[in-house]
Amino acid sequence: MRRTGALLLAAALACPLHAQDALPARDALPARLVADAPGLRPLGAGAYRWLGLEIYTATLWTRGAAPDFAQPFALSLRYARSIKGTAIAARSAEEIVKLGLGSAGELREWERAMAGLFPDVSEGMTLTGQNVPGVGVRFFQDARLLGEIGGPAFARAFFAIWLDPQTSAPRLRAALLSQ
Repeated sequence: MRRTGALLLAAALACPLHAQDALPARDALPARLVADAPGLRPLGAGAYRWLGLEIYTATLWTRGAAPDFAQPFALSLRYARSIKGTAIAARSAEEIVKLGLGSAGELREWERAMAGLFPDVSEGMTLTGQNVPGVGVRFFQDARLLGEIGGPAFARAFFAIWLDPQTSAPRLRAALLSQ
């Protein structure tokens, strides 16, 4: 009986659950993103915590030693808990406002676009934003393309949430930029 139990446990560990199969590996990017922006490598990674709780782990993908808006790069957020997409959009807009980026009209449009695009997330899901030079930001949920929000101004404002020297998460910024 013990041997049968051990064999079942070994079989269960060798065969991942279907829900996990749908998730990309922690160090993988969506195939479409890799095809459109070959050569991206992880530059840095770190966890974002709020009141001691891990919210997500972020990974910055670049071709060089720093992100360059004239080149493709990507930022992946692997969530550690469930969050509504509209809450992610609202928080993103708040951070952009804190950084003093965008006009009032742009901010309204950006928040509306993000709220319409960002899905509700649960533990283990990954959202990835890809800087598309001269176009804007392409968003993915795990391997699935969600859509784009156009404009280089939006791209700069969105990625500034993590990369601007005045970010509200300076330790995460330092980890992403390998500083």
